[in-house]
Amino acid sequence: MTNHVDRFQQALTVLAGHGHIKQRLIKAYEDHLDDIDEDELPIAMKQAYADLRQSMHQVTPLNGETPVCASVRKMSPEDACECASHVVVIFGELSRLRDDLAAGLPRSDDDPARVPPFLIKSV
Repeated sequence: MTNHVDRFQQALTVLAGHGHIKQRLIKAYEDHLDDIDEDELPIAMKQAYADLRQSMHQVTPLNGETPVCASVRKMSPEDACECASHVVVIFGELSRLRDDLAAGLPRSDDDPARVPPFLIKSV
């Protein structure tokens, strides 16, 4: 999952750059997000990514154009901003899930298993 968080972070870097929102969205999605397999994402994020992917592959491309370019070309600037917002939301959720998973992992292997006092049988 760390790889996916990194890829969404790279996409956010592109989205936060300069230029028209449509051009930034195309570059961010094609360069960093287009080839993510939604089955590799956590269950909680599959539908959000599938919705984003559907939005970015909605239009049949014209001569030499990619489906992403065609779809974004047909979007209004507001629609492009909404898609960019979905990227931000997915990144936030993936980051939160990654942090939650890391919090549950032991800090080191040499920590003895501590038994809570209420589980210790007194003699």
